[in-house]
Amino acid sequence: MLLAEQLWSYHHLNQPLERADFIVGLGSYDLRVAARCAELYSGNWAPSIIFSGHLGKWTIALWDRSEAEIFAEHAIARGVPANRIKLEPKSTNIGENLIGTRELLHAENVNAAAIIIVTKPATERRAFATSQKVWPEIKTVITSPQISFQEQLHGGIQENLIHEMVGDLQRMKLYPDLGFQVFQDIPGDVWRAYEELIARGYDKHLIT
Repeated sequence: MLLAEQLWSYHHLNQPLERADFIVGLGSYDLRVAARCAELYSGNWAPSIIFSGHLGKWTIALWDRSEAEIFAEHAIARGVPANRIKLEPKSTNIGENLIGTRELLHAENVNAAAIIIVTKPATERRAFATSQKVWPEIKTVITSPQISFQEQLHGGIQENLIHEMVGDLQRMKLYPDLGFQVFQDIPGDVWRAYEELIARGYDKHLIT
């Protein structure tokens, strides 16, 4: 698991929080993201939440409604008023999450200068690199559930987390040239861990 934890530490930015206009919860299989959004709302870090996400590779077999709807229900159960939540239920990847959120705000003539993006710990860097490409004009802080690698590994999709992290590192390498993300330096030891994990069979989330 040391190789996998190297990737997790690279993906996990751990940025300090700053107050914002909206909390943007990126949909996924991990309901702890919704709980983190509710925690931030309760802490007055922002006055409203936008949950973004349709159904993806891991969630299409879990739920019969969009990730955005499921996350909203989870946040409401934790005390967030329903009228402080907006939904963007169509997107299927991080780029679409952010573009869809931006379009939702523009359609409602809402001006936002800063957002807090909430995602899984292991997708913080990808969310950051994507936001800087597709929505560079807005100030962003990236955060996630305050959990350890082991806690994330044993909740949600378990061992498939490693496949996901390997695939996301590949995307970190490829996506800048495709115009999807800004460049992120990948240290040599992280890339070697990535190659070793592929050699061990963690390749289910790779782009072919």
